[in-house]
Formats: sequence, structure tokens, C-alpha cells
Amino acid sequence: MLLTDKIKNVFPRITDVPKPLLNDIPYIQTGYLVDGEIRLWDGPRQEVISPVRIANNTGHKPLCIGEYPLLSETQASEALDAAVAAYDHGRGLWPTLSVAERISHMERFVFRMIKEKERVVRFLMWEVGKSLQDSEKEFNRTVQYINDTLAALKDLDRISSRFSIEEGIIGQIRRSPMGVVLCMGPFNYPLNETFTTLIPALVMGNTVILKPPKHGALLYAPLLDAFCDVFPKGVINVIYGEGRTMIPPLMASGKINVLGLIGTSRTANSLKKQHPNPNRIRCVLGLEAKNPAIVLKDADIDLAVKECVLGSLSFNGQRCTALKLLFVERSIADEFLAQFARAVNELPFGMPWQDGVFVTPVAEKGKTDYLNALVSDAVSHGSRVVNDQGGTICESFFFPAVLYPVNNKMRVYHEEQFGPVIPILAFDSIDEPIDYIINSNYGQQVSIFGKDPDQMAQLIDPLTNQVCRVNINCQCQRGPDTFPFTGRKDSAEGTLSVSDALRVFSIRTLVAAKKTDMNKEIITRIVRDHKSKFLATDFIL
Repeated sequence: MLLTDKIKNVFPRITDVPKPLLNDIPYIQTGYLVDGEIRLWDGPRQEVISPVRIANNTGHKPLCIGEYPLLSETQASEALDAAVAAYDHGRGLWPTLSVAERISHMERFVFRMIKEKERVVRFLMWEVGKSLQDSEKEFNRTVQYINDTLAALKDLDRISSRFSIEEGIIGQIRRSPMGVVLCMGPFNYPLNETFTTLIPALVMGNTVILKPPKHGALLYAPLLDAFCDVFPKGVINVIYGEGRTMIPPLMASGKINVLGLIGTSRTANSLKKQHPNPNRIRCVLGLEAKNPAIVLKDADIDLAVKECVLGSLSFNGQRCTALKLLFVERSIADEFLAQFARAVNELPFGMPWQDGVFVTPVAEKGKTDYLNALVSDAVSHGSRVVNDQGGTICESFFFPAVLYPVNNKMRVYHEEQFGPVIPILAFDSIDEPIDYIINSNYGQQVSIFGKDPDQMAQLIDPLTNQVCRVNINCQCQRGPDTFPFTGRKDSAEGTLSVSDALRVFSIRTLVAAKKTDMNKEIITRIVRDHKSKFLATDFIL
């Protein structure tokens, strides 16, 4: 079958869909979690349309996979009130539990979560079009992230379970919660990246309002019972609906202490402005990026092509860490381009459940039109689509387009495409990619491909002052989760990793006393008789 025909016939008939994947489809969700109870919603609901279309005799039709509640500002306010009451100015049950007790709750949640793996993975696949294999990886990685977070928290608490004596002052330093946290995650990793803020926020003693992403909301339905049963009432509240309607009033209340958002800088800036006390809110933000690759003339071209294909097209390029602009030294540009275009066209594409599939339909409404506009703009300014059938569209499916040569007159040179469009340009002087990075609004990561240690070292030193991760002969990426994940400029605020996230959702607090006989007696009796959760020397094994 010709490539054009394969693209045109990419979508299945309903009889071609494996029957187990249609269990619970469509799923009509009416529940949301507020103040320790799953409440039923009988108001309007949002229809969830999968990026997968269904073929029939007349063309293609959308596949409705479910509905979720479109709550109003009233329900959002109730969730806020519940979180505020549960925190109770730090006097609530959850923030005053010991670290060991909060860990125990989270371990119970993980046990319940694993039981729901099949349903969560299935909804994840249908909602965002991520391959079934990658959806399973996202679930497994999230479970591992929780376990690693708990292990890191134990280590942190062990370090804190001792007293310091400095200049005649006895002190014990621990980390305390911040208050009420608003967590909002992205559609591309709706489970994993949402949990990278949710989990550390919870285990550090904060109370949370969770607003699932627009694409990736149904997958939280199987977890509501676990949230409800495991955590004290009001500790976690899960609300659904239009963010532009529900979220600004929450921020304007001044009662949100931490904003954990993985999304766009436009959204983050708008929400921060809503808060009446900007000095009282801490922001933990993962935002846009335009990560470049620099392929030097001595690079292993086979390796560079492989890593750049993975880096630019994993999950259709819908990752903030994706490679979104490739700089290739001119002397090897033709060879690199030929290999790259061939490798892109050899990628398996199709439906998310198909074995080995790499390129799948895109989830966002209007995304294929946006990507097509980027390609058209680039072509109008002198670029061309290098790979056969690049940019071909079939409903929500966009066949990857490799663009060359790209210049600064093109939108795709500046905009974060967040999709399967790969702009490539040749450079003569290393100053060209360096100047691009310096002048970019973003500063998350860069990948460098080459073999000369001297040249690599000369690039590493300045680039580490422009971005937060320099990758040598490999694609940009987030993991391992124990490594810091952040960005400069408009790419991030705050640092996320297993250990960093525990710190960013808490604050160092100490109890101190002059080293007098009376104070030593008081502290000894408090510790010996276990009278305080904070002032203690318990060692978590």
C-alpha cells in the first residue's frame, strides 16, 4: 500500500478495535471529590472525544469515550473551603500527622491505585492518543515516582531527626507544609506530571485541590474512591470543569498558598495576577520550551539521527522536553537530512493499541490546522517539506513533517510547535545556535552531538548558564526523576525532582531554645515522652 493510502486509511472501523479496550466506553462520570465525599453532579457535562476516529462507509466519525462534570464556581469554592478547613492554619489532622503517618497513608493509596491500573491506562490511551505501551509506562513510572518520593522523604526525615547546638542555642530543623495547594497538570502526561506536584504536596502535609487537565480527566475517575477512602476529609479535593471559569476565583480568594502548574506561561502569569497577596503564594511551574539540538560535523550521524528522531517525535513531539529545532553543521547537513527524513518515514504509525506504534493521532482540537499553518508559513518563506507525504493530514492524524532549510522569518523558528513538525537548519558558525539559545525566551535544555572533548567542553560551559540541562549525544528528557527538572527564563519556576519537590512544597522551620538546664529538661521530656510530632528524634526505617 502506498504511503498516501496508509495515511488516508489510518483509522479503524469499530469492529477492528480490540473488544477489551472498549470496556467502560463511553464512561459517563458524574462524581467529584470534595470534603471527603464523592458527590454526584446532575448538571452539564463535558463530552470527551478521543483523537481516534472511527471509519465508516462515508468517511470518519468522532468517537465519544465519555463525559465528565462541568462544575461551576460554586463547587470550586466548596472544594477550596474544604481544603482550607482541613489545613486549619496548620492545626488540621493532616498537617499535624507525623511524617511516618503520612507515608503510611500514601502507601495505602499506591496499593489501591495499582488495582485500578487497567482502567487508568485504558482511559489514558483513549483520551490523549498515547500508545497503549507508553500509557502503561506512564502509569508504572508514576507508581515508581511515588515510591521514590516516599524513600526520599524518609531520608529527609532521618536527617532532621537530630538536634543541633550552635552558639549556645539548641535547635531542631524540620520541613513544614505551606498550606493549600492548587495542582493542575498537562494533557501530554496527565497522570505522571500531575502527580509530580500532587504527591510531594500531599506527603509534606499540605491540603490539595486537584483540577485534572481537559484532555486526561476521565482517567482520574478510577482513583476517586482511593483518594476518598485513604485520606482524611478535605485533604484532597478533585474538581472538573472549565479552568477559565473555576480557577481565577480560587486564586482571587487569596487562600491558595501554592500553585503547582504544568502548562503555559500565559496561563501561569494570568493566574498569578489574580492572587491578591503575591508575596504569599509560591509557584511551582513547568512551562514552555523550545529545546534545540546542535549536531556538530564530527558527530556520529547514525546516533544523532536516532536520538533526534526520538527526541523530536516521541509521543508526536507533544512534550516540553522534545527537541523542537535542529541545528546541523553545514558540511554534514545533506547526509544528516537524508538519513533523518528516511528514519521519520520508517516510523510505524497508526492506532495507539497497535504493537510498536510510534506516531498516533493528536488530541487537541484544531491541532492539525495549527501544524499545517506552521508548515505553510515555513514553505512560503523558503523552506520545503523534505520527507515524502510530510504534513499529510487525515482528520486528527498528522504525518510528521521535516522542514528544511528553516530561518528566523518562519513562525516555526520561534514558536513551540508541540507536535510532529521538525524544523532543521544548517549553520556555518557555532555562534548561530549559541545566539539562538541566548536570545530565546526559553531555557530548559539542549542536546549536543559531537566527539571532540575540547569543543564539547567549550560549549558546555556557556550553555549551562543558559539552560538547566545539557545533554551529550542524547535527546532532551526529564528523567531520571531523581535528577533536577527545571528551566530558566519562561520555561519554569521552581525545581522538580524526587527530592527537590519535597522541598519546594514545604519550608524549613525550627524550634530553638537557649541551652539552659530548664530548657534541656523541657526538651528532654517532650522527646522522651513523645509529646510532639515536630520535636522528636524518631527514626523512620
